Amino acid sequence: MLEERGVPFRYREYVDEPLDADEIRAVLARLGVGPRDVLRRNDRAYRELGLTGDEDDETLIGLMAAHPTLLQRPIAVLGDRAVVGRPPERVLELA
Repeated sequence: MLEERGVPFRYREYVDEPLDADEIRAVLARLGVGPRDVLRRNDRAYRELGLTGDEDDETLIGLMAAHPTLLQRPIAVLGDRAVVGRPPERVLELA
């Protein structure tokens, strides 16, 4: 979608180059949400870790850094703004 519109971007593979806890905090601030809002509750890691979604924010952020599949994706970031690309067309809100 972005390529079709000539919008430059850098794709970051979340498994090969996961966000660390500080980056997750920064993205959450740009999104204006807490970690529960971007927690993938149907992810296998969620079940395997026995999560309930009631964990404190710092615990969830640490787990998202250690298990990047717990974080909703894609997340597009431009400057001080970010959106979760669900549906994918939401990414165009930053263009």
